Amino acid sequence: MVIFNEKEKLTPAIVELKNQNKTIGFIPTMGALHEGHMSLVKASKAQNDYTIVSIFVNPTQFNNPEDLEKYPRTEEKDIELLTKNGCDFVYLPTVNDLYATNEVAKKYDFGTIDKVMEGASRPGHFDGVATIVSKLFRAVKPTRAYFGEKDFQQIRIIQEMVKQEGLDVLIMPMPIYRAETGLAFSSRNARLSTQQTDDAPQIYSILSKAVALKNEGKDVAEITKFVENEFENSPFKLEYFEITDENSLETIQHFSDAKNIRGFVVAYAGEVRLIDNIKF
Repeated sequence: MVIFNEKEKLTPAIVELKNQNKTIGFIPTMGALHEGHMSLVKASKAQNDYTIVSIFVNPTQFNNPEDLEKYPRTEEKDIELLTKNGCDFVYLPTVNDLYATNEVAKKYDFGTIDKVMEGASRPGHFDGVATIVSKLFRAVKPTRAYFGEKDFQQIRIIQEMVKQEGLDVLIMPMPIYRAETGLAFSSRNARLSTQQTDDAPQIYSILSKAVALKNEGKDVAEITKFVENEFENSPFKLEYFEITDENSLETIQHFSDAKNIRGFVVAYAGEVRLIDNIKF
């Protein structure tokens, strides 16, 4: 596995692969890697000649400087895990390699998709995400880029950014990688206590029951009320539950309002903010 710290050194390697008509799979990450990330590496390896993973904690997507400071950095473990899983290249840039001095995130017009759910409480967050992913795509020039559906809203933002900027890359959304208990893999899970880890699968269990109710003919309002009641009787504090059109991410009133529908949940286990979603 080859590690690049600078775009200047990465570029010639990419040019050489492109000249040989090799396909490149790419997984952009902020590190603190886990088996969910490795499932993306495996998918990329199966579909491409070479796989590149980037590890970069992006400052422009953090509203709170304290969160940026606290973000887990486990570089040695990450590299060990990537080596074990057969990754070909790792791009480990510094801030200066990707951003000019005092550069801020580009302002995008994403319509409504960056204003709802995760975007509602974090203005500018998705501008930061789109800015860094655009920069990484231009540096790596991947054939395909892989993203886990746990961050479904982020995938929609990246799809829109790629369309707006006319980038030649296929976005590959991948199913949420779950533990046998149903808990979605996340870097944040490491912060859960033993009791919280035991309780956390209840989140996916509630989502699964919501889908079952839809299949029994219940409508959006009834299911939303059910989910809210379930969380009231759980160890978690619900921040939001939304049933939306997958494309616009706008909340729907009835299941007949959209063709592709997904339910999104955010809940707190103590101070740990857990996100999950499910297709209806």
